[in-house]
Amino acid sequence: MAASILHVDMDSFYASVEMLEDPSLRGKPVIVGGEGARGVVASCSYEARAFGVHSAMPSVRARRLCPQAVFVHGRYDRYADYSRQFHEIFRSFTPLVEGISLDEAFLDVGGAQRLFGTGAEIAHRIRERVADELGLPCAVGVATTKFVAKLASKAAKPTPSRAGPVPGPGVLVVEPGKELEFLHPLPVGALWGVGPATQKRLARFGIVTVADLAALPIETLQGALGKASGRHLHDLAWGRDERAVVPVSKPKSIGHEETYARDLHDHEALGREAVRLADGVTTRLRKAALQGRTVSIKVRFHDFHTITRSSTLPAATDVAVVIAGAARDLLSHIDPGPGVRLFGITMSNLEDARARQLTLDDPTPEAAGQPPGWDSASKAIDEIRERFGDGAVGPAALVRADGLHLKRQGDTQWGPRQDRGV
Repeated sequence: MAASILHVDMDSFYASVEMLEDPSLRGKPVIVGGEGARGVVASCSYEARAFGVHSAMPSVRARRLCPQAVFVHGRYDRYADYSRQFHEIFRSFTPLVEGISLDEAFLDVGGAQRLFGTGAEIAHRIRERVADELGLPCAVGVATTKFVAKLASKAAKPTPSRAGPVPGPGVLVVEPGKELEFLHPLPVGALWGVGPATQKRLARFGIVTVADLAALPIETLQGALGKASGRHLHDLAWGRDERAVVPVSKPKSIGHEETYARDLHDHEALGREAVRLADGVTTRLRKAALQGRTVSIKVRFHDFHTITRSSTLPAATDVAVVIAGAARDLLSHIDPGPGVRLFGITMSNLEDARARQLTLDDPTPEAAGQPPGWDSASKAIDEIRERFGDGAVGPAALVRADGLHLKRQGDTQWGPRQDRGV
């Protein structure tokens, strides 16, 4: 089997975009994310990584490690735009592109080698095009399986140092038959599914490297970790991964949540947030031509205690007023007095809005809790926003002195903005 599975991973993607659009940031320790007490690091430059900063780290800790860092609040919509562009580059080589996140994807180029060359040659061409056309760096791993290709892309990246990033190879190919030679020297934590707790448990057996794990009898491994987890890790340690690259994956849910700079303590404030989050969720539903039946809310209190509640509507909908009403009904049974630091709304049980089969049992929109005319109103709102921007129209409850306070995907994904109130 040829090495035809590619894993493309952008280098410090969000930070790289910020440095590309603001060259004054180049060479500086840049941290993208929320800078407040409740913020987290989304991405950082290699100059910041040299001080121990990494993604998902609390921003307060990142600032302690690197006081001279430049914090930039993330711009999800901008990163999504770049992501669409480099995914177009990927699809110019193969239709088998499986996006994992905004900044990484698997590609199966097995059917493209007559046109574009070997997997390694395609990897180099992709890397060059992303750099030439978008000005962004990426690393590419090439192997016979997704698991090994992902590890190879990580090994192809630069290494942070106080003297500046040490360049990596950019493209790393693990040739067929060489998988174990590449895998076995790696620390066991490199395996998918080995977190800190599992790593501690394995350490009791003297397992430090992937080779140590591979040498352990599978019965012992299953006894320590459970049958499914033991089998999974045993297969990975021997380079076995039969998953194919799947180019299309329908979303199972669409939702928004927000962490607030100050806790919310009353139903009135949470009710306004329900309107704001429902507006954002339904905007995304309509863009995806989807409707949902199950409304779920997530409430996280000041002490991190988190609860979820859900209800299923009589009929699928993409109308904000219906979803906001259902969310407020769920909230009415929750006491926000202790202080709510995070609130979220998610729609699941999704249906294709364009191919919905009507039956005589279907309730009318009014019977399903939808006021008359809201389907047309929602369509008109989308058209106005498409032409004049999101801030052109929205719920009156969200109007502030500086305009509409709308919720959009990723706008506070890494923590609340300190320049905004609730």
